[in-house]
Amino acid sequence: MLRLGFAAICAVTLVVSAPLRAADLAIGFADPISSLDPHMNNYPGDRSSDLFFWDFLVMNTENQLRPDLAVSWKSLDALTWEFKLRPGVVWQDGQPFTAEDVVFSYTRARSVPGSVAGFGGYLRTVESVTATDPLTVIVKTKSPAPDLSRDLSSVHIVSKHAAEKAAAEDYTSGRAVVGTGPYVLVSYTPGDRIVARRNDSFWGPRATWDKVTFRYISNPAARTAALLASDVDVIDKVSIADISKLEETSNVRVFSYPGLRVLILQPNFALPASPLVTDNANKPLLRNPVLDVRVRRAMDISINRKAIVDRLLQGAATEANQWMPKSTIGFDPGLKDTPYDPVEAKRLLTEAGYPDGFMLTLHAPTDRYPQAEVAQAIGQFWTRIGIKTQVDGQPDAIYSAHAPKGEEPLSIMAWGNGTGEASYGLVNIIATVDAQGGFGVLNWGHYSNKQVDTLIGRITSEFDEAKREAMMRETAQLVMGDIGIIPIVHYRNVWAARRGLVVRPMTSDRTAPQMVSPE
Repeated sequence: MLRLGFAAICAVTLVVSAPLRAADLAIGFADPISSLDPHMNNYPGDRSSDLFFWDFLVMNTENQLRPDLAVSWKSLDALTWEFKLRPGVVWQDGQPFTAEDVVFSYTRARSVPGSVAGFGGYLRTVESVTATDPLTVIVKTKSPAPDLSRDLSSVHIVSKHAAEKAAAEDYTSGRAVVGTGPYVLVSYTPGDRIVARRNDSFWGPRATWDKVTFRYISNPAARTAALLASDVDVIDKVSIADISKLEETSNVRVFSYPGLRVLILQPNFALPASPLVTDNANKPLLRNPVLDVRVRRAMDISINRKAIVDRLLQGAATEANQWMPKSTIGFDPGLKDTPYDPVEAKRLLTEAGYPDGFMLTLHAPTDRYPQAEVAQAIGQFWTRIGIKTQVDGQPDAIYSAHAPKGEEPLSIMAWGNGTGEASYGLVNIIATVDAQGGFGVLNWGHYSNKQVDTLIGRITSEFDEAKREAMMRETAQLVMGDIGIIPIVHYRNVWAARRGLVVRPMTSDRTAPQMVSPE
């Protein structure tokens, strides 16, 4: 693994003031891409690259819905939605975009061969999709679905004629990458880069950049080095260790924005015992301690979130006391910040029958967000109250393969609240697991609360926004009262660019050329 100190980087990067390439843009990005198929996997890297080539019916920008391929939409009744499509849109091969492409897309996105993190959850309420004319789509839902348009803002529209018989290799080669978006694929080298050019037939405003190179640079220090060496113009997910120094570099600008992604721990409610939890003699415990709410509360209040934010993350995050950050739909201001109280934590452990604590192994990804670093800090706080914690860092590809199987006593997740509204997290990480219904698909800890599930059912069918939000806040009180999850921090989104460029967030924490413009 490449490890570069900031001073060493600066010593060899005196060319940072080189002029910008006139009409080209190079971006160094952190999250790997699994496929250029926009229906394959709901991964951050995939979602960013999808924005080059594909559009939605409805775009969610800064938690506001706006027209994209649909110019208008409305509910005709409690179970029926009408979408009027944008006229004159063509696919990048010149064929016209029609309602049949929308019907095909929402059918296809439910189940794509090879997908391990698909988009079916966003379509869980959809009963049928019908084209009544070339520019009108009718969506029937199984039950009232007030959030339908917000859900559809996460599912891209693909061309039926290009995708109908396409296989995975057709997306890798680019044959099936025929979108309506602002850029056209030139080449794709898996694990390395995407090269794209401006789509001159794009229906919207003319793209700023003639050519974009999207380079995968997983190591944070290497991304910083690439920026300072003028190998790239912009980098995302700036290393926390480099933020302050980059802010002091005259020819670099740092752009930091409030984020929607929360780092949470998910206690495992379905694991009666685990070899990863033992007594102090390393003998297996007959019962998983985290099943006791007193233990969960002790673990929660023994974490010094302020220290993590200030010292470890250097202000690139804020303390979290629920899964939604402030100023979002469903955030409950009635929930106060979690107190740091190791004395009370020790008392709770004793009351729960663990006066001498126990031993715990916590696995954490090492290459996506500073999860392993935060996990190490959490492990130290827990060790101080008697829960002797060993943190085992793993590449995300390994961690994400076994964590969903429910083998961890606690799992760690950097959850992206992609819709900016609490029901997204409620349906995916809080609801009782129901694979057929599309609920709890990322509820790795199998948390289950009947009262919360009832509220989720009401929230997802209530059209009155004030009533919906009141119920969302009620679920936050219930879940946090159970310590159903343990939120740690809300990340800020941080990019850095060569001076002369401005980066403005587009949607969630995605990175795309549409976000970058000359100053």
